Amino acid sequence: MLTISLFIELIRTRPRLIFWLAVSAQALAWTLVPWLFYVAPPGDVADVIATGHGFPFGSDPGPPLAYWAAEVAFRIGGLLGVYALSQLCVVVTFCAIFSLGRLIAGPHHAVLAILLMAGITALGAPTPDFGPAILSMPVWALALLHFYRAAGLGQPGAWYALAIDIGLLGLISYQGLMLAALLPLFVLVTGRVTTIGRTMHPLIATVIAVLILFPHLIWIDQAGGVKLPAFDALASREALAGAVADWGRLVAILALSHAGLLIMIAIATNATRVRRAQAVIIHRAAVDPFARHLVYFFALVPALLVTFAAVLSGQTAPVVLSPAFVLSGLALVVAAGENIALHHQRLLATVWALLLLLPPLIAAFAVLITPWTGIELRITQPAPEMARFLAEGFERRTGRPLAIVGGQTRLASLVAMFAPSRPSIFIDDDPARPVKRSDIAESGAIILWPATDAAGTPPPAIKAQFPELVPEVPRVFGRTIEGRLTPFRIGWAMLRPRAPDPETPAQ
Repeated sequence: MLTISLFIELIRTRPRLIFWLAVSAQALAWTLVPWLFYVAPPGDVADVIATGHGFPFGSDPGPPLAYWAAEVAFRIGGLLGVYALSQLCVVVTFCAIFSLGRLIAGPHHAVLAILLMAGITALGAPTPDFGPAILSMPVWALALLHFYRAAGLGQPGAWYALAIDIGLLGLISYQGLMLAALLPLFVLVTGRVTTIGRTMHPLIATVIAVLILFPHLIWIDQAGGVKLPAFDALASREALAGAVADWGRLVAILALSHAGLLIMIAIATNATRVRRAQAVIIHRAAVDPFARHLVYFFALVPALLVTFAAVLSGQTAPVVLSPAFVLSGLALVVAAGENIALHHQRLLATVWALLLLLPPLIAAFAVLITPWTGIELRITQPAPEMARFLAEGFERRTGRPLAIVGGQTRLASLVAMFAPSRPSIFIDDDPARPVKRSDIAESGAIILWPATDAAGTPPPAIKAQFPELVPEVPRVFGRTIEGRLTPFRIGWAMLRPRAPDPETPAQ
């Protein structure tokens, strides 16, 4: 007699309930763990918030929307607000993919695709690291959903929703525009140009997308255009061969991020054949050929394109490709056929729960354990204490709130984030920057760097940038858990503001 576990029975009878349980558990875990255990924000969150401070129309990193969103979330809820915004992006992404999966493969196979996505590291572990890649995920997933509704199901209103998606992608990252450029390519490949071109909806949608992008296009024109990366890998045959090798390594690393997904597939299909196991069959109707091609195309091509472009531009380190991975689970479910047999039901449920909850638990334990190994994590840096000391010291000596901070980017971003006055960051004296050297002369600044000696000698680059710099005594800050870590010591210097002009005596 076939026995069905509660987990599988809920997939068969209540797929929407399983979907919300899975999505809510991941979002709650990755909101609370960083908020409760991280002393400083992970990854580039501090840089993202610092870039969005002041709400510029654009910056060197790219379009402004992700940076604005991070700044707004931080003002409303502090770091908890930023972590919650990041998880909201993940939830909306899963909702869009679940809706697309229901249209293509039905609700039961759609929820299987969502459950498989718990095994993709690129969609789980980095999600507290809010930035353009995380914000691009839900917009790209919604763009795919609206594109299928418009081009596949013939719903005219979906073209206008797609226009908004593409406009927002362009305001989030230039990588998003590159992904959006694949939509017309897919139309050409599948021969849908004539069918789609019979109406004015796609043309009107294109105009709407350009109108959404128009303010940023004006900023690009004023800034002198977009700084495109130099494709040094195309300079010679040897360089191109090295780029291809780097691309292969990058693709292999990204494939390893799907290891958890492959483990679940191996268990569900009883691939090892270690013992005979009863199987529960999850059935669906046949998938439309256009939908099948769409899923396969956008599950494979975006990741290959983005990785190859990254390598050609000299970025050989692994890049964040969360938007390019949103259809991985659905593609495997579609490829599995109309009848999916699930073996080892209880083991499958256990492995899925571990893949969902183990990464945030490991992140929490890492904060407690790594100090005793001598490994310093960014999330353990005593940022609030450092920012408070520097802000109070500047205001005590000058009588003014700290308005500008510069030096080493990570440290400056942390101070800009945690100091009560929310100072701006000085990068260099480029006229396009929001903070210039003349602003430092007027308002003063704190310049800081990691101290490598007892004298707090500034690095040559910082000394060259600020020849008049007079280092202060290096400051050591205590950590929550010291363990075997070296002291967290910073070198710093104060550039005093210009003295106010004496009042002109009355005539």
